[in-house]
Parts: sequence; C-alpha cells; structure tokens
Amino acid sequence: MRSLFYYSYRRFSRFTHWYERRFTGIGRLVIAAAVAFGIFGVDTEQTTAYQGFAYLVSLIVLAAAASSMFRGRFGVRRDLPRFATAGEPLEYRLYVRNLSRKAERGLTLFEDFEFSFPSRREFAQAREPGVKRNRVDTALGFYLWMWLLAERRNGAVEPGPMAAVPAGAESAATMRMTARRRGVVRFATVSVARTDPLGLCRAFSRVSAPQSVLVLPRRYRLPPITLPGQRRYQPGGVALAGSAGDSEEFFGLRDYRPGDPLQHVHWKSFARTGRPIVKEFQSEFFERHALALDTAFTGAQAFEEAVSVAASFVYTLETQECLLDMLFVGDGTHVYTAGRGLLRAEHLLEVLAGVRMQQGNALERLETAVLERGGGLASCILVLAGWDDARSRLLASLRRSGLQVLAFALVADDVQIDAARGVRRLRVGSVQQDLLGL
Repeated sequence: MRSLFYYSYRRFSRFTHWYERRFTGIGRLVIAAAVAFGIFGVDTEQTTAYQGFAYLVSLIVLAAAASSMFRGRFGVRRDLPRFATAGEPLEYRLYVRNLSRKAERGLTLFEDFEFSFPSRREFAQAREPGVKRNRVDTALGFYLWMWLLAERRNGAVEPGPMAAVPAGAESAATMRMTARRRGVVRFATVSVARTDPLGLCRAFSRVSAPQSVLVLPRRYRLPPITLPGQRRYQPGGVALAGSAGDSEEFFGLRDYRPGDPLQHVHWKSFARTGRPIVKEFQSEFFERHALALDTAFTGAQAFEEAVSVAASFVYTLETQECLLDMLFVGDGTHVYTAGRGLLRAEHLLEVLAGVRMQQGNALERLETAVLERGGGLASCILVLAGWDDARSRLLASLRRSGLQVLAFALVADDVQIDAARGVRRLRVGSVQQDLLGL
C-alpha cells in the first residue's frame, strides 16, 4: 500500500508542476469554471450550463493550439554572484539571445533547478520532524511527501518577464532568487515561455544552462560582546601566515653577534656591506580565540540555527588584531584560522555552508581539539546545537582546563537550562530576539 501511495504522489507532483507551468492563473481559473459547468450541465434538459462548458473548453483548445505555434530558439547566460545568503533574496541578471529570424515578444523566464524525487526507501523510512500527525495522515503519508519535496528544493526563483527580443539580439531580465537554506543551489535549465494571445496557456523553449551558487548560512545581528581572556604569547607569531613551524615576527636587521644562528644571516646585506648582518625577530603576544561548533547529531532545526549563530560570530568578530580558530568535527577534526593575514571571514563562511551533523563521538573529538589548543587561547566561544548531559560534560571539561568559555545553547522553548551553568539559552525560532537580549 505504501508503494501505491508513493507512485501516486510522484505522478501527482509531476502533473501539478506541469499544470502550474503550462497554464496561467487566468487559464487555471477558466479550467476550474469549465469543470464546474460540466458537472452542473450533465442534464442538458434541465440547465443551460453545458453551453458555458462548451464555450470555455473551446477557449482552452484554441489557446493550446495558438501556443503550439511557438518555435523560438534562444541562448541564455546568467550573471550570478559568487555567494547568496540563506533566507535573503538575491537579484541577478539573466541574458537571453534570440537565435531565430523574427523578434519575440511577451516572454517569461522560468528557472529550473536540478531535482530528483525522493526514493521509495526514503519515503518509507523518513519521519517528519517536530510534527505529530493523526493515524490517517501518517498512514497516507501525503504531508510527509510534501515535506520531502520541500527539503529537496533549496531555492525558488520568481518568474521574470522580458521585453521584446529582436532577432539576433540579446536582452536582459532581472531575476530574484531566495535560497531556503545553506549549501549549493544548482541551476539546470532556463524555460523561455510565451503566452498565447488569449492569455490562458504557455508554450516553452528550454535551454540547458547548468550553473551553481554557494548559499552561505543565515547570519544574525549580535550585540556588543566583550570576549573574555587576555593576550598570550604565540610561538609562531604572525609568521604563521607564511610558514609552518615555530618562528617569530621579523623586526629588523642588526650586526652579527656570536651565537646567532646562521639561518638568520641576511645574505644580501652581508654581500653589500662586507660584514655579517642578521635578521632580528621579536616574540608576538596577541589574542587568539576559538569558535567551537557542536556537530553531534541533534534536531535539524537546532543544528541549522547553531550554524547560523557560528556564522554570525565569524562575520562580526574583528580578526585583524587577533586570531580566530574555528573548530568542528566532520569526516575528521577541522580547524580553520582567520585573522592577521590568514583566512578571511568569507572563507570561514564558505566552510560553514557545507557543515553536516555527525553520528558517533563528535563531542569527545571536539573537546580534544579545543584542549590541544587551550594553552594559546584567550577564550573559546562554544556553540551547542542542544542541551543534554553530554554537552554539559563538554562545557565543564573545558572550564576545568582553565579556559574562558562563552557558551550558547540552541534549544526548544520548553527546554530550560540551570542559570548556574553559565550558558546563554537561545530558543530555536527566536534566536535574533534572544541574541539582542543578551
């Protein structure tokens, strides 16, 4: 029975997509009216509704016949930005070149994304999160099917009207896309549509135009936050930006002194002056903070909010005079450092766009990674995608090591956190409000 529902919903979704594209709003209204007239006009001796049915069906047939005469040929190209942001509209330009020998007017542009229907196994095993359905809805699985489709559609683009395109010429239209969540939005084709003279039906010319845009996590406005901790000696200095291993910051040149290492000799100055000159270095003391993101398996909505909070700190913190180490657990333990000539905040946001939840001992591995760097850290911003005993133990362990920890937990409205824990509670769905209230 579940398989029957699956194939029925799949065919229904295909038909719905075709129907909404093929007919305009007025066209769908005419079809609905024709169906109504057909139902009430069955008995032709008692009512004249059949006349309205015949008239409306004739209009639909004429519109379909007129639209079938559309034979346009087009080439398309997009002027896409490199990034988009989840939940925020993105405008870009779509250029259409008319490859036919006559001008085309009254065109509308539709974007088509790469898309595949959920498999039968996914439909059988998936569970709609955070929603309780009655037994009938659970058995039918229609709402589950609609949720699976929505999860697979990461972006939506509003249809773009276009002015006349002369033969052999190119025209541009402004398109408006909204990405539902972070990740990659992959474009597949552009459907160039023309409506029939009656305004009921559309005909399409599809042009392959594969392209993609990276969607960065949603970001929130943060209140002024003073991070705890103080400057510490960094063995690598800012030379971390250009080399690996322990080195110090270059300070200047001076005459050679007995005991100076030969690798510090500045040979160009030695050759020019005839006496040994060495490079002088100084130790570097500056702030270094860690941003630790909890990727242990939890609720999908809480995890997405946690990623957004982490992205907000990455985007807001000033890293020109400090270092920011972003740590999280994926297929391995990942550490990315921004500031003082290293990575920029945009690079960390790109990384966060692809972060995924992890099964297993992700919290233990995150704890190990933070503690290994604890000696050089001024503080740690810990973003937790939930609150339970395991996360409580992680926070306690980091604080026992002497590390200054600023902790945030993304939780549901009904989850309370003991104030003695020193954790800032952020409610899923009200994160911006809670952040501004800190």
